[in-house]
Amino acid sequence: AKCQCKVVPKQRTNCGYPGISAAECKKIGCCFNASVPSVPWCYNPKPKKVRRVCPNDPYSRINCGHPGIKPKDCIRKGCCFRAHPAGVPWCFFHRTVEE
Repeated sequence: AKCQCKVVPKQRTNCGYPGISAAECKKIGCCFNASVPSVPWCYNPKPKKVRRVCPNDPYSRINCGHPGIKPKDCIRKGCCFRAHPAGVPWCFFHRTVEE
């Protein structure tokens, strides 16, 4: 993502080799910006920011527990708990989303 390439020039870490083209740099998953001299032009992007969320759609839940699991036991496993609606898992896994 473009926001991952917004790295202060002095904080860029080299990701390519001398003379690498913009296309080749991007092809290997790096950022390219040749506008600042004396810093790497092909550099590593910032890591993606991700967070875990409990999915809103009850029908997309993936079971993380067993019938009758208590909320505290579900949460202790690191899962989400919502005791509704009927017919879907009440203890279910988080989803990871990019910010």
